[in-house]
Amino acid sequence: MNITSIAVAGTLESSDIYVEVEPSEKLELNIESVVLNQYGDEIRATILSVLEDLGVTSGKISVQDKGAIDCTIRARVETAVRRAGGEK
Repeated sequence: MNITSIAVAGTLESSDIYVEVEPSEKLELNIESVVLNQYGDEIRATILSVLEDLGVTSGKISVQDKGAIDCTIRARVETAVRRAGGEK
């Protein structure tokens, strides 16, 4: 899937994650999290897994995590990527 526009998903509420996706020539991932020291590797792996499943090879992905669980991270990343790719 190609990222053709800027799109967002999620909120900055507790236990949620805010994901912003925009076009880029390479794959860039920026993670800010209140639990980065404890779960940063798992958050990164989850995001990269969703991107791989969707066939995303380039784009700038910025996330602000407020303690979201795995299924929430997956849902927010997928929603933002699909929106950025033009899906409704």
